[in-house]
Amino acid sequence: MTASTPRFRAVATVAVASLMLTAGCARIRDHKGYVPDNALIATVQPGVDNRLSVERTLGRPSFVGQFDQNIWYYLSRNTSQLAFGKPKPTDQMLLAVRFDAAGNVVSATRTGTDQIASISPSGDKTPTLGRNTSFFSELFGNIGSVGGASGQAGQTADNPTGN
Repeated sequence: MTASTPRFRAVATVAVASLMLTAGCARIRDHKGYVPDNALIATVQPGVDNRLSVERTLGRPSFVGQFDQNIWYYLSRNTSQLAFGKPKPTDQMLLAVRFDAAGNVVSATRTGTDQIASISPSGDKTPTLGRNTSFFSELFGNIGSVGGASGQAGQTADNPTGN
């Protein structure tokens, strides 16, 4: 079989097309945040370490507690997604190092994917307070309510005082 035969071209075209399709459907893996080293994390000991030793061992934290500056957080998350899909967490590690007022380590708590919260919005519409009105009611609803017969703006049959 030579490269100029129509059958070879058809097979080559199908092979290239299938390769392009499978490449487009490949799973995208991503890592965000701190790169954990379990051996270094295990060396952080309450009552032994302080802020300086934790910073030298683990580096600067991913973020510091917003309401309590004595908590340092090291966050690491791996995600996976298909093409244009929503990324889904596959692995997560959150290390919370708590310090006392003197700067000594009080606790080092490690959590995983069990702390991931799934927030689901309620559909395509945001619920609001008020009344449900149609397009035409919105468009023509003010006819007759402004500048009534007595000349007072805002006065209607339902609201005689205009308030």
